Amino acid sequence: MSRPAFARLPVSVDLRRLLRALARIDASAWQGHFNGGYYEGDWSGVALISALDAPSELAPGKGLPVQREPWRQDPDWQQALRHLPLRIVSARLLRLGPGARIHEHRDYDLGGPDADLRLHIPLLSPPRVDFLLDGQRMPMLAGECWFLDLSRPHRVDNYDTQARIHLVLDCRPDPWLEQAIAEGLPTTPAPGLGRAALDFARFCRLLEEDTTLCQALQAPTDSEAFIERTLALAAERGLAFTREDLRSAMRQGRRLWNEQWMA
Repeated sequence: MSRPAFARLPVSVDLRRLLRALARIDASAWQGHFNGGYYEGDWSGVALISALDAPSELAPGKGLPVQREPWRQDPDWQQALRHLPLRIVSARLLRLGPGARIHEHRDYDLGGPDADLRLHIPLLSPPRVDFLLDGQRMPMLAGECWFLDLSRPHRVDNYDTQARIHLVLDCRPDPWLEQAIAEGLPTTPAPGLGRAALDFARFCRLLEEDTTLCQALQAPTDSEAFIERTLALAAERGLAFTREDLRSAMRQGRRLWNEQWMA
C-alpha cells in the first residue's frame, strides 16, 4: 500500500495534561540520542515505552513493549493518551535544543510494508524550528498528531531560543490508522519552505544582481574552498544555510546541466 509522505490525523490529545507530565520529567532523565553522528547540539530523549530487547531505552527493538519508569510513575501520560485508537509499541520524548540541528538522514527501518508507523505530537513547538521532509517544511503545531514517512530524507533545524519537544509514537499498522493516514484531515495546511531554503534563494537572487559578489566566488579553486567562501559571504548578508544545502544545490545543478545534453 502506497502511503502519503505525511498526514495530519484526526487524533485529539490532552495537551494540557501532557505538558503537566512533561514538566515533571527530571532534568537527569534526558539521555543523548543514540545516533551520535546524526546531529549537532542537544538532541536527547526520555523513553516512556520501548522494546524489551532494545540496546538502549531510546533505541528501536523487536521485543515486547515495556513501560519505562516515567510512564509507570506518572499516570498523566497514560490518561492523556488512553482514548487514542492506536497500538503503541514505542513512546519517546525527543528534545532538540536551541541552535541544534539533526542532519538529513533516512530511517530505513520504517520503509517496509509491515514497519511500524511513526507519529509526532508536538508538545513544545517554537515558531523558528524547521522540520523538513523531502525538503518541505512540515507545519506541525503543538497538540496536533502527524504521520511522517521518515524512511524519506528528513532533517530538523532549531533556529529558536527555546527547545522543541515532540512526543514520538511508533504504532503497529491497522485498518483504522492506515485509512486515517490515507485520507488525512481536509484542513491539513500545505507544507512550505524552511529558513535555509528561503535564505539560499535570496542569496541566488543577490548573485544575479551583484556582479561583485559573483566575482568573489570565482576565486576559489576547489569545491570545499568555494563552499566555505559562499557560506561566509552569505553570513555577511545575514543569510544562513548549510553545507548540505549548498552541496545539494551543486548536485542538482550538475544533474540539470547533464540532462540538457541527453537525447
